[in-house]
Amino acid sequence: MAEDPYRVLGVSPEASDAEIKRAYRKLARQHHPDRNPDDAASEGRFKEIQAAYDLIDNSEKRRKFDEQKRISNMFGSGAGGDFGNFEFNFEGGGGIEDILASFFGGKGANPYAGQSSGSIFDQGGRPRQSQQTRPQRGSNIDSPLDLSLEEAQSGVKKPFTISRRKVCEKCRGGGCSKCGGQGVIRKTSQITVTVPAGAEHASVMRLKGMGHQSPNGQAGDLLLTVRIDADEGRSWEGGRLIQLVEVSYSTMMLGGKARIHTPAGKIVEVDVPPNSRSGDRRRLRGQGYNGGPLDVELTLSDSTTLTAEQEAALKALRDSGL
Repeated sequence: MAEDPYRVLGVSPEASDAEIKRAYRKLARQHHPDRNPDDAASEGRFKEIQAAYDLIDNSEKRRKFDEQKRISNMFGSGAGGDFGNFEFNFEGGGGIEDILASFFGGKGANPYAGQSSGSIFDQGGRPRQSQQTRPQRGSNIDSPLDLSLEEAQSGVKKPFTISRRKVCEKCRGGGCSKCGGQGVIRKTSQITVTVPAGAEHASVMRLKGMGHQSPNGQAGDLLLTVRIDADEGRSWEGGRLIQLVEVSYSTMMLGGKARIHTPAGKIVEVDVPPNSRSGDRRRLRGQGYNGGPLDVELTLSDSTTLTAEQEAALKALRDSGL
């Protein structure tokens, strides 16, 4: 598989699609060849950033990459083959469950159920009961649920499109030409998910019985991982919001204050001690999501244009050895 695009873009796998797009745009501007002419290192970094974003630049591509990675992690070691570099085909709306089912059995096979091995007879010499006729629970579906900060904080009824395996209506799980003998077919439908107020980022909502159906057992569950878009200039870290604050070089060195808009909807001033460095953090209690803490991280402002007065001052500083 290609290098992990989340690592290249500097975001977590739980980041929202909007956060990934913002991270890409920021890095692409920083390393664009037009901004760094004749710089082979920046050009190589730009190509790496572009390739990473191309893998996960929309929800469908991201779903395929995440499922490819899950399969690679499952079969990458101790599986008796080089599955780690195997390219699976996800065309046609199928998912990891369909692919695993093709490995582990036919009609009604549960890709996550334990597989028996050894003799087909029990200790008394009687044929073992067929794995296909045993009641088997359908597999769960893991999927993200993207929310805005406002939706998560106040609660929302969110439309959600789900694609799952359902019992074939024609044969009722018995197996026919319509379902290819599997007893189940994949169907896409839309449901409404009720998200309670104050939902936590990266928490998992379980909708019982909304996972894949089995032709001879109970349906699995739908597991929705909440991904809250922290908005421009913010990200999640260990359940806390991190907010970047641009500070001028003179303020970093001499100290001062920086004004920010917090997720709580307030404008507050952050103290910047003298001799601060980019990456230094301050914690503001009660100013984060849902009344939690907000970690403010100082970053050097990226000034692209200077006035004549500023340029003269910088030249004087340079001549003084600073």
